Amino acid sequence: MRTAPPFPIAYETRSTIIIDKPGGTLSVPSRMGTDDPRRCVGIELQNYLGHQIWPVHRLDFEVSGLLIFAKTEGSHRRLSRLFESHRITKTYEAFSEAMPYAPPPSAYVKWESMLHRGKKRTFEAPHGKKAITEAKCLGPVKWNGFSLLRWELRPLTGRSHQLRYEMAKHGFPILGDKLYGSKKDF
Repeated sequence: MRTAPPFPIAYETRSTIIIDKPGGTLSVPSRMGTDDPRRCVGIELQNYLGHQIWPVHRLDFEVSGLLIFAKTEGSHRRLSRLFESHRITKTYEAFSEAMPYAPPPSAYVKWESMLHRGKKRTFEAPHGKKAITEAKCLGPVKWNGFSLLRWELRPLTGRSHQLRYEMAKHGFPILGDKLYGSKKDF
């Protein structure tokens, strides 16, 4: 009998496991390897299961949400193909500060950029990879006395920091994302 899982399990089969990743955890080991003291979902989940797992996608350190791991190489190939062919889609919810000078889109808009990942930040460059995001503002909300905007974001590609970059580029940095211009903590 297994001990309690290190993270809430949303779904599990013989070949797949989906967990609810908390913000402030790594999806997979960082480039620093074992020198990185931060919690890593992939390592803790693999230790819990007692066998190798393969990440199907990743979420940034700060981001919470459902994270899919394959339990077999075959499952990893199949799930990766489903993402690549857009038969599996991702939808994110984000909050930004309300910016009085930039009206948010109330219907879906498509943002396209050529993104390149630098050492810490992503930036636009002619040699970057195409990034496509659909974004829609769901309206204003109040939180801890702040006026915020609630967003629905759908990345159609999977570039590093894609959503964070696009939100900041269009004048709505994600709340708490100081790297991309947020003035407030989450």
